[in-house]
Amino acid sequence: MNKMNAIDIAVYQKEKKGNYSCGDSYYYYQDDDFFLCALADGLGSGDMARDSSQAVMNVIKADPLLATSEIIKLSNQALIGKRGVVLGILKLDLRSLEYTYASIGNIGLMTITSEGIKKRNIPMSGYLGVYPRQTKEIRGKFKKSMLFVLFSDGVMPKDLTHSLFQKQSSVEITDAFAEQMDQNREDDTTLIVIKFK
Repeated sequence: MNKMNAIDIAVYQKEKKGNYSCGDSYYYYQDDDFFLCALADGLGSGDMARDSSQAVMNVIKADPLLATSEIIKLSNQALIGKRGVVLGILKLDLRSLEYTYASIGNIGLMTITSEGIKKRNIPMSGYLGVYPRQTKEIRGKFKKSMLFVLFSDGVMPKDLTHSLFQKQSSVEITDAFAEQMDQNREDDTTLIVIKFK
C-alpha cells in the first residue's frame, strides 16, 4: 500500500447562525510516516474566535512534527492578547500503526473499528491561552478501515448516529452529516472524518 494514499479525509464546517466566519480552524499534514490532524475552537464565535483558532493552526503548520508539549507552549505564546481556544491533535504513526490524541477542552474524538466498535474520548475541562496547560493524551493501535472522527462542540451527540458511520467513505459521511444538519445551529460546527484505508 502506498502510505501517501492511506488516509481518506473529509471535513464539514459551518459557522454559527448569523455569523460570516467560523471560529473553528483545522489543519492536517501527511508524509510517508506520519499523519496529523488538529482542530481548534476559538472561545465564543465570529472573527475574534477565528483569529485565535487560526493562530494555533499557524503554530502547527510551521512545524507539524513538533512534540505536543511544544505545540501547547508555542500556542499559548501565540494567543497572548487573543481569546483562548480548545484544541485536539490526532497523530497517526503509519509505521507502528499507533495513534495519539492530545486535547485540552472539549474537542471530541470518536474511533470506530471496521467491526463497528465505537470509543469516545471523554473531554477534559480547560482551554489554552491563559497559562501553561497539561494535555490529556490517549494512545492506541489502529488498523485498516478504522475511522477517526474529530468534532467541535457544535456537533451534538444525537448527530453521531450509527447509520451515519455505515457509509463507505469519509466524504459520504460528511455529506450525510451535512444533509441532517440544522442550518440554524447556535454554535460553530466542525466534523472531520478520517479513514485509514
